[in-house]
Amino acid sequence: MPLTPDSKDWTWVLERPCPECGFNPDDFSRERFTESIADCAGTWTTVLSRDDVGVRTHNDRWSDLEYGCHVRDVFRVMDGRLALMLADDNPPFQNWDQDETAISERYNEQDPATVSDELLLSAQEFATRVDTIEPNQWSRPGTRSNGSRFTVETLIRYAIHDVVHHQWDVARD
Repeated sequence: MPLTPDSKDWTWVLERPCPECGFNPDDFSRERFTESIADCAGTWTTVLSRDDVGVRTHNDRWSDLEYGCHVRDVFRVMDGRLALMLADDNPPFQNWDQDETAISERYNEQDPATVSDELLLSAQEFATRVDTIEPNQWSRPGTRSNGSRFTVETLIRYAIHDVVHHQWDVARD
């Protein structure tokens, strides 16, 4: 059953805590970015090994497998955007329709072990690029297709929130 696409502009999480997942942008300093990315990625190994990984346990949420695929792709997309920001002056980001990607890439039909490996690799590649950032590059800008502007620093915080939020989505009571 398809879910209603999420049309919210989540950029507000860069200014204040997320009331759903508890993410507070002030808790994630530049010095902890790489550690935070690794911590977030490591959680997914356990999530993707669940017996019911492909089952939607809530009517308004993806399955754990679908979220795992999405998180893998978040790391890939954000790594690409970060690379653009470090190489070009104020690059525009191509639109990424996350819901369409979930359908076209058949997230819920992918192999959980493969997704887990790919997620860890994409997180590592993103973290490695974060480690290359020079002090004078943190404020380099980039612009999303809807006009939202990011700096290198805010793009990374935004990516970390996305992953933290999806950990909350798949948390079991």
